[in-house]
Amino acid sequence: MRSSSAARRNQKLKRLKNRSVLLGVSGGVAAYKTADLVRRLKDDGASVTVMMTGAAQQFITPLSLQVASQNTVYTSIFQDPLTHISLPAQADIMLIAPATANIIAKFANGIADDILSTAFLAFQGPVVVAPSMNWKMYEHPVFQANLKRLLSLGIRQVGPESGPLACGEEGAGRLAEVAAIIDAVAAAMTEQDLAGKKVIVSAGPTREYLDPVRFISNRSSGKMGFSIARAALRRGAEVVLISGPTALKSPSGAVLRQVDTAAQMLRAVTEETEKGASVLIMAAAVADFRPAEQARTKMEKQRVRAIALDRTEDIITRIASRKKRPFIVGFAAETGPDLKRAMLKMQTKKMDMIVFNDVTEEGAGFETDTNSVVIIDRKGKVRTGLRSKDEIADAILDRYLKIKTRLYFPILLKN
Repeated sequence: MRSSSAARRNQKLKRLKNRSVLLGVSGGVAAYKTADLVRRLKDDGASVTVMMTGAAQQFITPLSLQVASQNTVYTSIFQDPLTHISLPAQADIMLIAPATANIIAKFANGIADDILSTAFLAFQGPVVVAPSMNWKMYEHPVFQANLKRLLSLGIRQVGPESGPLACGEEGAGRLAEVAAIIDAVAAAMTEQDLAGKKVIVSAGPTREYLDPVRFISNRSSGKMGFSIARAALRRGAEVVLISGPTALKSPSGAVLRQVDTAAQMLRAVTEETEKGASVLIMAAAVADFRPAEQARTKMEKQRVRAIALDRTEDIITRIASRKKRPFIVGFAAETGPDLKRAMLKMQTKKMDMIVFNDVTEEGAGFETDTNSVVIIDRKGKVRTGLRSKDEIADAILDRYLKIKTRLYFPILLKN
């Protein structure tokens, strides 16, 4: 019998299931990272075929990528005649990582003198490039002109990141993180049904301080909110992520606003919604109480007998009371399966939708990579069952879009 932990691991969303990725590896030092990239692409459900330039083979061997991909690695246009035509025809997406200044120049100017550049000209699907080079090369106007030409043709860019480079200098030129590259690949093959919409997502806990050392908080890891932010980005939205303290890395492409207390989160949410937003998704576990007084120095524990608490202001109630307000999605973490409190919460706070989850259910709730929720709105309820938080995020966004379609296109529904 499969263990519950094994079952939870198998809840991972395979965003690239049955997708074929043609991975081009050009000759940058970051090419050594492509073995991990291939493995992670396969973990996400993709089949991967690798093409390498001659320079790339100076940094990682074809055998290493053949073992990782479990497919033949192509290194020469003469290795297997016409593969520069047949392989692009079979692929769903082409990914170039790392993409050097040289290969981007070839692509931009139609030069086709090796297996990778010829395959690029023969490929007719979505292309993602992940530049990696010295910061001076990246900022050079000739390279920027080449890159701009590619982007004007609809090619997507991911990275580079700023930081220490292989040459010992610092600047923009580091290959994007593997997770960010895979997110970009997934986005390139995802319907952009949130394009043109601004999505504000709150995530994580807040901290309410007793003194400079101690605070009241909760177990929220922020994973659910960060999954929603990633899903919205993948689907084409402009995303503002307002997060309390977490150990998570912000999704590439999101505007991150880091806050600490409930009051700070209220201010950030208010400011962002006042700028305009399509939807506010309050996945954060905002503290309901804060100490009535905060000591300026560390309190002596022997002198503390009781702690007086004040209620924090409810963020959703504040935003929902405004005349011009976004569509509001709240969350209700409960310790039991009864939906009544969540439904009452949705009504009294004037939410448009609420996501209920029983945190006592195995595999659901705090700190896990999975969740099981009930999405409640005025039209009904949707039970997701135990799924990855990435899948739950998409389910929430799907329901939001379905409701908005009903609200604004009733004639289409009648027909």
